[in-house]
Amino acid sequence: MVIKHLAKALRFGEGKKLKDLEAQVVQVNALEDEVSKLDDAQFSKEMAKLTKKYENGEPLEFLLPRTFALTRETAKRKLNMRHFDVQIMGGTALAQGKIAEMVTGEGKTLVATLPVALQSLTKNATHLVTVNDYLAKRDASWMAPVYDTLGISVAAIGHEVSYLYDSSIEGDDKFRQISRQEAYQAGVVYGTNSEFGFDYLRDNMANSKEQKTQNGHSFAIIDEVDSILIDEARTPLIISGPAEKSGPIYNKFSKIAPALKLGEDYEIEEKTKTVSITDEGIAKAENLLGVDNLYDNVNTQLVDHLYSSLKAYALFKKDVDYVVQDGEVLIVDEFTGRLMEGRRYSEGLHQAIEAKEGVAIREENQTLATITLQNYFRMYEKLAGMTGTAATEADEFMQIYKLETVVIPTNRELIREDLADVIYKTEEAKYKAVVENVAERNEKGQPVLLGTVAIEKSELLSKMLKRRGIAHNVLNAKHHEQEAEFIAQAGKKGAVTVATNMAGRGVDIVLGGNPQDEEEAEEVKTAGGLHVIGTERHESRRIDNQLRGRSGRQGDAGSTQFFLSVGDDLMRVFAADKIKWVMEKFNLPEDQPIEHRLISKSIETAQKQVESHNFSIRKHTLEYDDVMNKQREIFYSERDKVLEHKDLSDQIKDFLTTVIEGAVASHTASAYPEEWDLKGLFTFYHQFVPIKVSEKDFDMDTITNDEIRDYLLDKAFEQLDARRKKLGNEQFNQMVQYILLEVMGERWKEHLSQLDYLREGINLRAIAQRDPLVEFKNEAYDNFQQLTESIKKDSLHYIFRAEIVEQPQSQLDEAMYDHSAYSAMSEGETTSHSSGGSQTTTYTAGPKVGRNDPCPCGKTNPDTGKPLKYKKCCGKEAS
Repeated sequence: MVIKHLAKALRFGEGKKLKDLEAQVVQVNALEDEVSKLDDAQFSKEMAKLTKKYENGEPLEFLLPRTFALTRETAKRKLNMRHFDVQIMGGTALAQGKIAEMVTGEGKTLVATLPVALQSLTKNATHLVTVNDYLAKRDASWMAPVYDTLGISVAAIGHEVSYLYDSSIEGDDKFRQISRQEAYQAGVVYGTNSEFGFDYLRDNMANSKEQKTQNGHSFAIIDEVDSILIDEARTPLIISGPAEKSGPIYNKFSKIAPALKLGEDYEIEEKTKTVSITDEGIAKAENLLGVDNLYDNVNTQLVDHLYSSLKAYALFKKDVDYVVQDGEVLIVDEFTGRLMEGRRYSEGLHQAIEAKEGVAIREENQTLATITLQNYFRMYEKLAGMTGTAATEADEFMQIYKLETVVIPTNRELIREDLADVIYKTEEAKYKAVVENVAERNEKGQPVLLGTVAIEKSELLSKMLKRRGIAHNVLNAKHHEQEAEFIAQAGKKGAVTVATNMAGRGVDIVLGGNPQDEEEAEEVKTAGGLHVIGTERHESRRIDNQLRGRSGRQGDAGSTQFFLSVGDDLMRVFAADKIKWVMEKFNLPEDQPIEHRLISKSIETAQKQVESHNFSIRKHTLEYDDVMNKQREIFYSERDKVLEHKDLSDQIKDFLTTVIEGAVASHTASAYPEEWDLKGLFTFYHQFVPIKVSEKDFDMDTITNDEIRDYLLDKAFEQLDARRKKLGNEQFNQMVQYILLEVMGERWKEHLSQLDYLREGINLRAIAQRDPLVEFKNEAYDNFQQLTESIKKDSLHYIFRAEIVEQPQSQLDEAMYDHSAYSAMSEGETTSHSSGGSQTTTYTAGPKVGRNDPCPCGKTNPDTGKPLKYKKCCGKEAS
């Protein structure tokens, strides 16, 4: 009911919208004579003047008429194409951030030049979104002479390739390959929805500002907007990598954890379920693993496995924290005692418990970054779109994207004849009738386009046409460039083209072929123009209308008709019983169709019901996606701050303050000091700040929790300042930035996995009379709070334990971050200096070097090739 009222409201005032657009056309037309007298060289100067006016505060709407007039004149000269008045109306709608419904053949590609030119006055780029790479480069190349004359640079992005238009290049192809960063500096960038979306995700995985490509999301114009914002709206763009084959590693650590002794090798804090490993424990673990330095940059994953396995062994109890059921570890809700289906512990803990219990360790692809197209395009400050079929989805565009839809009149009257549907009892009878119809029309030279819903249906029709001796082309929306050539010739005399509904979209079918043969075009028009046959109704009227829209472009003759059978998906669900009853009552043979407007009407009613249902599903899903989207925005914003700040000391001090104040508050909550858990607090503190603190450091008779907090913070800040002085400001900040980015990246991946698991099982909450959406919001919020806490704690752990060592250049070149690799070390900190060779400073780590350990400088015995021991090398010099 709400949707019906909204649809009426959208239709009300449609006339006023068009009048407003027509008023702009009058202003643009009034300037046509004036701009026609300008030399080509003056166009860019005129645009520069308009840019200056915008910078001085003149609104874009006041600058629109002259900008559009300049663009129209440029297109007339460079492309021999003058924007029709209705195209000026469409361009105005786009410039206002609306959706312009313009039927096939009305020149949407040319229309887009108008709002792009206007947007260029702001010095912010326009992203022009197409449905495939072929159309992106084709449209950019086609319109480039217009943009170039107006002083607007043009780029096109494709899969792993980017181009910039350069008019100085000889030949037809005037695009040269450039970097992605250069492409996004252009005034207009053509590309597919997925390329823009993946570039955004990659930017938010970059380790430096220089690696980022996109420079904001100011304005996007989406071609075939219904396809991208509705049909593909919920399609998530996912950057993923194979999960580490960690099963054997967890199994190995599940045997190491019991070998370490509680109180000697590690300490636990049961309240916060945390583990702190002692120096003795590190040495024992290194011995059991057969590694020299557990905290070396190549072993940092081992540290995580060790912590996870110790937690699983010492802190998480079977049948208390979790149960094992049907070979699966299920978490027990600590408050309700219920099993939490679909939930998994993060940070490798769940896998460690699986290894401890001897059940299969679950491994799968790891999501690194993800976003839905819906949420990506909602980031743009201004969004607009073009399509031939938007009106049926106008309410969804308004509710989800706040986009108005304006139906633009055609330049010439539409004379296409849409014939009533014909319905057959069986699919076989339907296809036989289709082939007969094609044969009749082919005989008189009328071109026919056959639309199918699936590739296998196209192949079936192709076989039947071959048996009948009818020459034809088959298109299946796989090879865009080749299919664009085929579809462009689908209007030639006697042409028969079989295509899935989406094949060749974005390419006009010109009667008489492309380029057009005037004489042949007249023959085709006499034969009735392009005839489109649909072999099945789609769930959405919009898809059917797209197929119909292939015929009758720019006032051409044409016709359309749908051939259906009772066995078609939509018919089977909604109308099969009624039609079967009619056929059986009148004893109609299989090859005799039913053809009646009432049946077509009932099918449309069924389609409306399905559309409404699908919209409800999309809207409902978006409510879940919005939770994730808000968290993504916050997380990426914080990540950007890390990338942009040269000095991160204040942020680390904020981390310390938050973590330490929280720990003191939770461990000293009682009003009676004798009940405080100071041992647990100091164990927790030692995980981050590598100094020992005990009750001896305080006067226990007069102690207050404020005193403890201030003491711990002062000591932590002293250690932090010492780290800074030791490393130097530049190296300290590089180290901190790298550690923060690495930790944030790892923890974000885990968070995404947690939300995936949560989302999979959340609907089961409805059985317990709980709203799944509310539950999801609450638990996702809790997970996000845990994410921020773990980032702070893990970052602090590594920052306090990083140490400079000298590393040979050959090893250095393999480091992940420019010329630096960071990891963690134990409490004992030393600085090693090399005595020769090409060395560069990096950040790695290790326990205090023993006399019999390999020397950190990396020197080897020339006779054996083995590393020299510390006592025989730098240790000898030190002594």
